[in-house]
Amino acid sequence: MSFSLPERIEIMEVCPRDGFQSVKEFIPTEGKIAILDALAGTGISTMEITSFVSPKAIPQMADAADVTAHFNAKWRGKITSVALVPNLRGAESALAAGVDWMNFVISASVDHNMANTRRTVEESIEELKKVCALKGETKLRLSVATSFACPFAGDVPPEKVVRVVEESLDAGVDGVTLCDTIGTTDPKYLANTLTEMRARYGDYPFALHLHDTHGMALANMLTAMRMGFSSFDAAAGGLGGCPFAPGAAGNAATEDMANMAERMGIPTGIDIPKLLAVVRSMKSDFGLTTYSHLAVADKGCCNS
Repeated sequence: MSFSLPERIEIMEVCPRDGFQSVKEFIPTEGKIAILDALAGTGISTMEITSFVSPKAIPQMADAADVTAHFNAKWRGKITSVALVPNLRGAESALAAGVDWMNFVISASVDHNMANTRRTVEESIEELKKVCALKGETKLRLSVATSFACPFAGDVPPEKVVRVVEESLDAGVDGVTLCDTIGTTDPKYLANTLTEMRARYGDYPFALHLHDTHGMALANMLTAMRMGFSSFDAAAGGLGGCPFAPGAAGNAATEDMANMAERMGIPTGIDIPKLLAVVRSMKSDFGLTTYSHLAVADKGCCNS
């Protein structure tokens, strides 16, 4: 059987945002910074470092400006920074803080969008247009949440994803990520949606954001890779989950993704032993629960 796989994949590390946001006990700012700095030393090229969201909604992100200030002082120009922004106010704060990319989220599912943002999809698209109008030289990525399944409405048909993508590209976004927010899609359903994206948008470089609730994140990643997709989000230790998606488990683990790719001869630029050391310290020094396969095995990775 012949495989058509990318020559290289890019992994955006999302643990400092998507991983931390579901941790109930507040991680001290100095702790967040220590983990961020350690992750930055593993060869990661892009990192989602925080979220400019209301502290009432997600208290864990109350120190977004301080985290960003530290990142800019130490890592700007070396690692690309990304911050999630749920609305215009968040975008204004992110721009003032000086991030490289903003990540705006709109759900393909109406039900999830209301739970996540208290807006209809149409209202979120209008808010996105306002962010596009003021972003200047800062790049803006759209993450289409529930691109495959919704915790309230079940499977999400591709046409709902296309609707959000179409409006957002017209508005002027610089990139699009398709998200398996609740981690329940399977390779066949994912392939159906990605086939529709290819039919409509050709080789547009969509990224994939995969959760591992049903244990299929790596299978879905491989399916996407065989279809020519090469950009993925992942969180060290497999941390994460959406506070507004009941039952959603953690993200695909960065070390699991990188290990699979490297074992297949596809470089990622990530030093896996260094990353595993960070994951161990997240557990031992900060009490964070990690979920990745490689962290449990802790041996046998491609470049250990």
